[in-house]
Amino acid sequence: MQGQWMQLSKQLQQKAWEACTKQIVCGAGAGVAVSFLACPTELIKCRLQAQSALADVSSSGGGVKYSGPMDVAKHVLRSEGGMKGLFKGLAPTFAREVPGNAAMFGVYEGVKQLIAGGQDTSQLGRGSMVVAGGVAGASFWCMVYPTDVVKSVIQVDDYKNPKFFGSIDAFKKILKSEGVKGLYKGFGPAMARSVPANAACFLAYEVTRSSLG
Repeated sequence: MQGQWMQLSKQLQQKAWEACTKQIVCGAGAGVAVSFLACPTELIKCRLQAQSALADVSSSGGGVKYSGPMDVAKHVLRSEGGMKGLFKGLAPTFAREVPGNAAMFGVYEGVKQLIAGGQDTSQLGRGSMVVAGGVAGASFWCMVYPTDVVKSVIQVDDYKNPKFFGSIDAFKKILKSEGVKGLYKGFGPAMARSVPANAACFLAYEVTRSSLG
């Protein structure tokens, strides 16, 4: 009897591990795809968020003031190398999205398996899904937040007089000038947004999938 129980337990653990592995691979694949969409849109977002700083520089003749998202896109296409300019920061975007999504989807499945205790995860309640989604969202930023900081500083860097020459150079300069804390600027707000947002997102996904049968 004990031998049968141990065999069953081993099979359940193997099944759970296989499910997590599949989610990790799927998450990494999704990260590759989303990087091509996220890079240009986040470049525009970062430029607009840095508007006040760019406006201060502009007063001395060296900056650009944008009137909106389309204005940012037009300026980049016209003055910063065309389409290539819109994909500035693609490398750190990959470095964020691929491992970040792999971790998030893997952790989501792992937490569900843990809560289910080897049982069918489709029978979990909504509260359990919210917990799993929230933990998964937190795991994303815990895994890759410094790469997001590097991506952001590269995307707002001046095209004609750049401070940074690639992701590694940006990482080294931030670390040298600001220390480790410089790589985690804005970490708190990012977590405060990511945890509830992903809890809601994963819950909506599970409810919709269940409704569709």
